[in-house]
Amino acid sequence: MRVPLSWLREYVDLPATETGRDVQAKLVSAGLEVERVEQLGADLKGPLAVGQVLTIEELEGFKKPIRFCTVDVGQANGTGEPQEIVCGARNFSVGDKVVVVLPGAVLPGNFAIAARKTYGRTSHGMICSGDELGMGDDGSGGIIVLPPEYEVGTDAIELLELVDEVLDIAVTPDRGYCLSLRGIARETAIAYGLPLRDPALLDVPAPNAFGHPVKISEPLGCDRFTARTVTGLDPEARSPIWLQRRLQKAGMRSISLAVDITNYVMLELGQPLHAYDRSRIQGAIGVRRAEQGEKLTTLDGTQRTLDAEDLVITDDRGPIGLAGVMGGAHTEIDDTEGTTTEVVIEAAHFDPISVARTARRHKLASEASKRFERGVDPLAASAAAQRTVDLLVLLAGGSADAGVTEVITPSAPHTITIPANHPDRVAGVEYGRETVVRRLQEVGCDVYGQDELLVTVPSWRPDLTDPNDLAEEVIRLEGYENLPSTLPKPPRAGA
Repeated sequence: MRVPLSWLREYVDLPATETGRDVQAKLVSAGLEVERVEQLGADLKGPLAVGQVLTIEELEGFKKPIRFCTVDVGQANGTGEPQEIVCGARNFSVGDKVVVVLPGAVLPGNFAIAARKTYGRTSHGMICSGDELGMGDDGSGGIIVLPPEYEVGTDAIELLELVDEVLDIAVTPDRGYCLSLRGIARETAIAYGLPLRDPALLDVPAPNAFGHPVKISEPLGCDRFTARTVTGLDPEARSPIWLQRRLQKAGMRSISLAVDITNYVMLELGQPLHAYDRSRIQGAIGVRRAEQGEKLTTLDGTQRTLDAEDLVITDDRGPIGLAGVMGGAHTEIDDTEGTTTEVVIEAAHFDPISVARTARRHKLASEASKRFERGVDPLAASAAAQRTVDLLVLLAGGSADAGVTEVITPSAPHTITIPANHPDRVAGVEYGRETVVRRLQEVGCDVYGQDELLVTVPSWRPDLTDPNDLAEEVIRLEGYENLPSTLPKPPRAGA
């Protein structure tokens, strides 16, 4: 799990002087495996500015297409005069806003920029691609073309959030809640003794009878399904830079606005989501086991022969998705011709074992299956759906449909009875009841009792199943490094 420090700060008010390595040390002390801290833009130096292409001259007589451009960079070059730049990219036109690096700047990899003669002209800087700025490949195969609203001369280092620190965390199978900013923020807040702004605490409308119909035929495989609809989307709307950059820093590529939003909310809350083109769904959405030999073409373009144990999402025609693994190609958002104006959002909770077996059976691991296999917070589904609706309304100009569908199989919260001194006995350290209760409450447990504690486990911690799990939580948060080191006693002679 890649966690940008700038994003993490939205949920925890860390001291301004705190670095990624400081946070790493705190999380490692709390038992998380932070493998490294990536320094983005550490060797980057401006000037780097937003420019607007004024003219393009196609240069002849070279083995590859070369263009000689003049670009308005405002006062970023100190003169206000157009900047003359030689560029080989083809994916931009006169009037486009681009990112220009000027002489004197240094790009990642210690690549110093200076005026130089090339292809018979002098190039005073460079028009940049994402790769050249350390942003990774955006799939365009060319330079960055910015939305038209950004002002010429704007500092592109700040605009593109090129300087940041990213914590790379190896999430063990028992800590699925840490496959989200919400989970990592909770651990960070505990480690620093600071309050958490939980992104899942949203106002969510009550379910009603007006939402898209959903029928669950396999409640053991799907105990919760939320469906929300957003209409009137602008098919030309694109993901804003801040959204693209957060996905890139977290290791994901921007695809289209609707898909980017579902991926963003998954990273934020840990709840995988799927967005269907409403016009491509026929009838009610269903969840059932597949019929042996049924066919489904998944989003990766592969036609799959289904097994009777596979849990599938269906409409009136048959399977439209592998539940918790990957959606189907026939109901996907149209991000090529831009015809999708209405979407149905799925936020569901699927059985971890069922998802794991299906993913392995079809050799189809995904970001969604990785999370469902490790345990997703079932109570976060409605909040994740609402967050997705809110972002679609905000960024794509849509309208939230009044209908709210929730199909839920009731279940009681998991409770554990534990002696208050059980962590003391396990660790050989006297923590005391007050510390035990406080630490369990910090991870989200409700705790009642005196000598014997009745602990209700939070919905996002399915890994807490017995007293020893609770003892481990207390011990790790108090610090493994604080456990006493004692040598084993040798057996007595003749014993």
